[in-house]
Amino acid sequence: MSSSASSSSSSSSSSSSSSSRGKASFITSLIILWYSSNIGVILLNKFLLSNYGFSFPIFLTMCHMSACTILSYVSIVFLKVAPFQPLKSRHQFLKIATLSIVFCASVVGGNISLRYLPVSFNQAVGATTPFFTAVFAYFMTLKREAWVTYLALVPVVAGVVIASGGEPSFHLFGFIMCISATAARAFKSVLQGVLLSSEGEKLDSMNLLLYMSPIAVLFLWPVALIMEPNVLDLTISLGKEHKFMWMLLLMNSAMAYSANLSNFLVTKHTSPLTLQVLGNAKGAVAFVISILIFQNPVTVVGISGYTITVLGVVAYGETKRRFK
Repeated sequence: MSSSASSSSSSSSSSSSSSSRGKASFITSLIILWYSSNIGVILLNKFLLSNYGFSFPIFLTMCHMSACTILSYVSIVFLKVAPFQPLKSRHQFLKIATLSIVFCASVVGGNISLRYLPVSFNQAVGATTPFFTAVFAYFMTLKREAWVTYLALVPVVAGVVIASGGEPSFHLFGFIMCISATAARAFKSVLQGVLLSSEGEKLDSMNLLLYMSPIAVLFLWPVALIMEPNVLDLTISLGKEHKFMWMLLLMNSAMAYSANLSNFLVTKHTSPLTLQVLGNAKGAVAFVISILIFQNPVTVVGISGYTITVLGVVAYGETKRRFK
């Protein structure tokens, strides 16, 4: 009798251990997909816009949004990655359209900055997102954090100032576009919380992307034609000259969607703290990989500035968690 109970207990323990290992492997795979998609799309953006001669950041963003439109529909309607959430009203649609335009501004600004700045510095500036989020939240929602939380933002800003002074490839216009893109990304995050705050209007990130993407395409198409004249002719000509360009463009666009999908899945299967730590590490990994690939010059001052910013972001996240 005791032998049978022991055997049953052993079997249950083995099953539980196997299940835990399987879950850990699944989450690890998601994190690898998230990192590779996010870092991959940034590196490919830089390669296409700066090294490959494809100098059309608005059209490139439109390609990303087109891929997100198609793949979001397939993922939600056919693959059931997330339950479909229908729109409830015209008012809700207008709110999503507003978010889509702000989202476009952040992505286009980031892509434009990559024409002028190295990825490493782009990531350093992008790390200041919590600062802009805190500022917008303060004025738009009147949400107040503990004073120590705001104090943690000082090194976030100070680090970028130091990194800017030590950046050999500093470009003022590129820097302005990068800061603007970072601010727009933070603004969109706060605006989303304000506009879609009611329980009936809240959407998960995949459904929000499903609705924002086609709106973004419709918005970006005329903007690309006006601000990047002859973009189609030049893209076709470049495609004939470089036989791999179409493959790179398709892969880049698919990665843009994969970055959103993997972010959704990692958020779903991990804790907010884990996500925060992984997000901070992701920027550092992109920073190092970009330097190894593009061989852009860096200085001790620049690296020190970025390190200070990252430590500030970590401190901000920790103080925000503790002083809720």
